[in-house]
Amino acid sequence: MPEYLAPGVYVEEVSFRAKSIEGVSTTTTAFVGPTRYGPIELVPDVITSLVEFERIYGDRQPLDFGGGPIHNYMWHAVRMFFENGGKRLYVARVFAGRGSVETLNSPLPSPLTAPIFSDGVAISENTGSLLVWARFPGSGGNMQVRISLTAGPNVYDTGTATLRGVVANEVVIVNSTFPPTHATTPNQATAGAPDVWWTEQFFNGTSMQWRLNNGSGTRALDNTIDNIRVVTANVTIIPDDPNIAAFVYQDLAIDSRHRRNGADDSLAGQFAANQPSLGRARSIPIVMDLSGFANGIGIVQHLLTLAPNLGGHLKNPVSSDDQRSHTFQLTGGDDGALPGPIDYQGVGGDPSSKVKSGLKALEDIDEVSIVAAPGSTVGHNASPIATSRSMAILQAVVTHASQMRYRIAVLDSGNDQTIADVREMRGKIDSTYAAFYYPWITEFDPVTQKDVNLPPSGAVCGIYARNDINRGVYKAPANEVVDGAIGLEKILNKAQQDILNPLGINCFRFFEGRGYRLWGARTTSSDPEWKYVNLRRYFAYLEHSIDKGTQWAVFEPNGERLWANIRITITDFLFNEWQNGALLGDRAEKAFFVKCDRSTMTQNDLDNGRLVCLVGVAALRPAEYVIIRIGQWTADRKI
Repeated sequence: MPEYLAPGVYVEEVSFRAKSIEGVSTTTTAFVGPTRYGPIELVPDVITSLVEFERIYGDRQPLDFGGGPIHNYMWHAVRMFFENGGKRLYVARVFAGRGSVETLNSPLPSPLTAPIFSDGVAISENTGSLLVWARFPGSGGNMQVRISLTAGPNVYDTGTATLRGVVANEVVIVNSTFPPTHATTPNQATAGAPDVWWTEQFFNGTSMQWRLNNGSGTRALDNTIDNIRVVTANVTIIPDDPNIAAFVYQDLAIDSRHRRNGADDSLAGQFAANQPSLGRARSIPIVMDLSGFANGIGIVQHLLTLAPNLGGHLKNPVSSDDQRSHTFQLTGGDDGALPGPIDYQGVGGDPSSKVKSGLKALEDIDEVSIVAAPGSTVGHNASPIATSRSMAILQAVVTHASQMRYRIAVLDSGNDQTIADVREMRGKIDSTYAAFYYPWITEFDPVTQKDVNLPPSGAVCGIYARNDINRGVYKAPANEVVDGAIGLEKILNKAQQDILNPLGINCFRFFEGRGYRLWGARTTSSDPEWKYVNLRRYFAYLEHSIDKGTQWAVFEPNGERLWANIRITITDFLFNEWQNGALLGDRAEKAFFVKCDRSTMTQNDLDNGRLVCLVGVAALRPAEYVIIRIGQWTADRKI
């Protein structure tokens, strides 16, 4: 209650409306599986395009788990997802090292003296104290890293003997004459290293002054110095796939002690092992160890030993970026071994765990409503071991979806399966939180320039999203065109689908003049109450929306007023659903009911702080069988 302690006019804001429930998103998808590059233990970030995926998780090139290259099914799934209407995607990368001990790429310690991963990480050639390696394991880490030095304009004013726009620990080159000596031809620089110093600020007893330091001693500014130019570094990271744009980091300070606007904008800070934010840790693809250098001069001198002509070109104002550069080639990165069920399940989940991977990493992302493991079922029938592996992965995905409650698992059949094979595979799964799809979809592969059969989960998840956006989650995600499909691994006829459909195997069919379509919307449940995908997903949508929309009620006084507010809040939400055509009934009273009163709670419930609300909805089921009965009629017969 507000306090009124003195006479006066008190204006207060009060609400005469019930709390509203906002429907949650049902289109956000998560994929789990191997990629060519990218973080393993970091919490995934949302991806909204294939280009974003490639920048973080690598390119379209095939993967090699030690037995020869195979298609990059994750990349293809992401492409199919966005082609078919997907909007938001999370990717949990899995990686299994080839060594005897598999190690997650946890945040690296600092300072660093040597790479700590022997499995799958690309490193630079031996360059003494300067070491560059890929931040994450994977063949996508075999990239080029080019460091270019640039000398800026003169910052020294001889008239007042002061430096302009300079902070402490800037690396500078100093020339007693300007312009620096260079050959007659502007693009041809003379050999020889520049006079390299760094700036220092000191108090001379009366005021702050500038001086120069070269590591051996200090030197005051004087009128014999008429040109001082700040040296900065540009770093260009060039992926091994020419279709992916290079990463460019410009105007980086060379000395690790350098600070501008309170931020560490140096080479060491930009490419440090331990990044200050998850966004930087995900997106910066390399680690650079400069701990062996006491100052920026040592880094410049080291680069001059690697590229002897760099010093002369640095003195030349018209030299090219290539002439002032040294390139490190990162090699040795590999895709590890074929990930198994444990890798897909991931690590973490307990309070003491600092990192999470695989499906465990998806547990903290509340907005995910669809989950799949593209490519996990390739070679399902190749051997008993392969069969056990793929089934264990599918069961892990199903278990994850059921434990998270508001998610559905999209399951792939195996490649090149017969009717008998897919029936046997499907028969091992029984869950209301999963849907099974067959056969694989044929698309054009831009890598091999040939047709390739791909697992359907990528396209199915995109169709789910498109269906929800265009119609609503209550509509069955079926009778939808598969965008990008140029064929199917197996063309099914009606008789064959008559066998598969009752088993909960959702088939893709080809119809003349209507293209390739998804022609099924059943779950893998043996419970007829949860037979259809749209029912499972719609109830998950209702439950999740009501769950989030009524959190305000926790710790409110548990009485008639709260019960009435809860009833009104949920009733308004369901009434809107009925008006949108999501519920069955010509009147709202037939479509749903909401009870929250003494009839739903006992005194024991009230004594134990429980508020019980009973909600019933008449959900729409799909018209899976459209039956039109036609009979003969006579002209004089009455209806």
